[in-house]
Amino acid sequence: MNIALIMNKFLDTDILDRAIIFAVNAHHNTERRGKGFPYIVHPLEAVEIVATITPDQELLAAAALHDTIEDTDVTVSDIRREFGDRIADLVYAESDRFTEGVSEADSWHDRKQAAIDRLAAAAYDAKIVAMGDKLSNMRAIYRDYMQKGDDLWSIFHVTDKASHEWHYRSLAASLSDLSHTFAYKEFIGLIEVVFAKYQVR
Repeated sequence: MNIALIMNKFLDTDILDRAIIFAVNAHHNTERRGKGFPYIVHPLEAVEIVATITPDQELLAAAALHDTIEDTDVTVSDIRREFGDRIADLVYAESDRFTEGVSEADSWHDRKQAAIDRLAAAAYDAKIVAMGDKLSNMRAIYRDYMQKGDDLWSIFHVTDKASHEWHYRSLAASLSDLSHTFAYKEFIGLIEVVFAKYQVR
């Protein structure tokens, strides 16, 4: 076999490998809310989803790191120092902005609307990273919905199903630049099952 062909099968995964290790340490000993498994499972699933859209190692790294600013003590400066401007900017774009002194429940709608607006205006690369996160979330919601029905909404800060439907359909609109991808089509399909106007038995 041609040695050049063999070599082309190898990727330089250094930055992704470092990002995964960084994310594992950042999310150490934390649980995915209401799921009973380690939090790191979610960002790793986001990486897998992004990998179905692009081989870009920096986008894969950003997917691994996407919740570190929002959910851990890691700062955007930490990400910038370790991984550079592009990855730091992608992770920051995917992070919720919290208002000091306002509860997560009270700020939920405004935070989600701001995130939807940012995503609609975001660069294509940022939308790819967001797709990894949002589809992973929607898969989890779908699994819980099939087991628990509408009781699943009780684990969230906002328990109104209609609010979650608005959120996910708005995200789908903001991510429509990715409508040609399998990940987006899966996202839309799960939304239609979970938020259909009838109960799935």
